[in-house]
Amino acid sequence: MADPARSGKPWLLVAASALLAVLLLYVFFGAYLPARQHGARLESELRELYKREAELQTRLAREEARQTARDRQLASLRAERDALAKRLGQLEQELGIKPPRRR
Repeated sequence: MADPARSGKPWLLVAASALLAVLLLYVFFGAYLPARQHGARLESELRELYKREAELQTRLAREEARQTARDRQLASLRAERDALAKRLGQLEQELGIKPPRRR
């Protein structure tokens, strides 16, 4: 006759195996796949951010080039203004005109 303690163990082993299988399926489908999909979404978002950053870097370089050109133009105009003021002073001196008082 079979021992009553031994007849209960195979069913316990089957139930534990089934529970382990359910747990593995939950971990794989319930946690791994959504995490993988979330990772794919994050990668896509990261690619978009890199694209936006590249556009902004290009725009920044363009604006810096424009600012440099403006600075050069401003320096040129200031030099021209100073040269004209100096020439005006020389001409006034030659003509004996008293220069107007500058404020």
